[in-house]
Amino acid sequence: MRNLNLGILAHVDAGKTSLTERLLYTTGVIDAIGSVDAGTTQTDTLALERQRGITIKSAVASFVVDDVAVNLIDTPGHPDFIAEVERVLNVLDGAVLVISAVEGVQAQTHVLLRTLQRLRIPTLIFINKIDRRGAHAGRVMQRIAEALTPAVVAMGTVRDIGTHAAAFVPFGKGDGAFNARLTNLLADVDESFLTEYVANEAAVSHLQLRRALVAQTQRARVHQMFFGSAITGAGIDQLIGGIVELLVPAEAAVGGTASATVFKVERGSAGEKIAYARVFSGTVQVRDRIRVGNDEQRITGISVFENGSVTPRTIVSAGQIAKLWGLGEVRIGDSIGVPRSTSTLHHFAPPTLETVIVPRHVRDKRALHVALAQLAEQDPLINLRQDDVRQEIYVSLYGEVQKEIIQQTLANDFDLEVEFHETTTICIERPLGTGAAVEVVRRSPNPFLATVGLRIDPAPIDSGVRFLLEVELGSIRLAFHAAVEDTVTETLRQGLFGWQVTDCTVAMTHSGYAPRQSHSHARFDKSMSSTGADFRNLTPLVLMDALKRAQTVVCEPVQHFYVEFPLDTQRTLLRTLSSLDAVPLTPGVRGGTGTLEGTIRAARVHALQQQLPSLTRGEGMLECVFDGYQPVRGVFPTRARTDLNPLNRKEYLLRIIRRDG
Repeated sequence: MRNLNLGILAHVDAGKTSLTERLLYTTGVIDAIGSVDAGTTQTDTLALERQRGITIKSAVASFVVDDVAVNLIDTPGHPDFIAEVERVLNVLDGAVLVISAVEGVQAQTHVLLRTLQRLRIPTLIFINKIDRRGAHAGRVMQRIAEALTPAVVAMGTVRDIGTHAAAFVPFGKGDGAFNARLTNLLADVDESFLTEYVANEAAVSHLQLRRALVAQTQRARVHQMFFGSAITGAGIDQLIGGIVELLVPAEAAVGGTASATVFKVERGSAGEKIAYARVFSGTVQVRDRIRVGNDEQRITGISVFENGSVTPRTIVSAGQIAKLWGLGEVRIGDSIGVPRSTSTLHHFAPPTLETVIVPRHVRDKRALHVALAQLAEQDPLINLRQDDVRQEIYVSLYGEVQKEIIQQTLANDFDLEVEFHETTTICIERPLGTGAAVEVVRRSPNPFLATVGLRIDPAPIDSGVRFLLEVELGSIRLAFHAAVEDTVTETLRQGLFGWQVTDCTVAMTHSGYAPRQSHSHARFDKSMSSTGADFRNLTPLVLMDALKRAQTVVCEPVQHFYVEFPLDTQRTLLRTLSSLDAVPLTPGVRGGTGTLEGTIRAARVHALQQQLPSLTRGEGMLECVFDGYQPVRGVFPTRARTDLNPLNRKEYLLRIIRRDG
């Protein structure tokens, strides 16, 4: 039996979880369809998910169609939980992108399809809610072609749209108009098909069309559109048929070396870690000692998803998703066995907001840190930061809803009442120029038994941080090189103004150490010989000296906005955008409605969202998508440091002494 790992993705409220329920019901996994509003769905199992009616954590369910075992992964639709979607993308064979026939293409829809195309994940589009009043198939199809991609083809038509009797009618083999549209589309994206089409003087059989369609779907060059309703079941059989035919899973390397990726971590009833992993090659067995991340750990239990249930097994094979026990140090993104190069890639924007979280009762400080550490296991992008000087804990966020969920989770699961300080925007720093510094062993003012020279240079935008060696590998021990590289990465988390430094290269230009030695007939004396600690302690001082010479510019996150509005409100809207420091492009008109796009600082998006209804009589529609970072105008904002402050040499050395004392 073949395995297909299928993601269900959508903008919030498009009906993604309801579609999951309908798929499980139609394939015989469940006897009754659960309700999102009633909190009875199979995949929304958290109390908060049932209470709020939204998906917060990804969840796995399974069903079988013919000879295909489908692991269906339901993902959050709210943008505050995009990190959950990111982790799932790394384990998918295909996806279904759900779009509401009423609300149409929304902000998150843009982000999701663009990412699926970039990762070349085969994707079907399901236009949901055709039974709802206000549903409009033609308008949604046109918007998809204009705003998302022209490489789409509707696989049928809708009858009685907007009524409870709405139905999806698929095109048949003999539908000449459909075959002509499909032929033109395939000729645009597939040169070999075009060559065959021309050579046969336009005589292309239905079988050839279907084969070409499957091939281009697998390459994520073409997306089929199905229509239906998760509530009434209309169009679901056709969607399932499309999933089985068009989203063909890749051949699993069952006989290869074990390789898997962890995409979710949760805690069991006894507090034990449970890792969700997709196996890409080989097999993983109970009692195996296997490399997990940078450690070797033993698998003590395995369960796999089979036809609606979670079943204990002693082995899991390539192509399957499993829950693994015994991996006490496992983290999201870890590779199991042989690492895959794509397992740690980031596909979406990082969190752009930050807040301080404090316990309502001082006695709960330690318990709060322990609880947040567990939440960070499940969502590493909250980026837990501890300020030991001010006794404050910082968390990174995507939005206010995520903050509310963290607050409720701490209250419900850990019996902790917390409060948040004001949410602030997370900036970054980029080097303006080149800077270099060096400190030599046994030469003042260097108090450490190590020589470290570093040069920092600007790098292309969005390139991250790259560490280079401009010294011979044999000049110092490999462990000392590793200590410098790891410390460079850690130190750049807080630059000259306290923000993370990125888009740069750091080259190690000088190295040296004191050889291992001791007094006569004595044991090894670390006061006379270099250790890894010498390099770890010296590197921040050298790196910050180099960064001071390079200087940095603080950059804040910006978003690309698209707004639709009544034409007579354009002047008022433009004035408001100007007051919010937005940079609009030339206004346009679409179907009698005004359109406008441009860029706006992320810090001002919330204000625009609040004012838009009154500016447009409640008729305005706003989409905002992360669009990178731009230099801050005026005085650079600073962020309080939570490290040992290598910018202040005296303070840094005193803290080193106290820490190691």
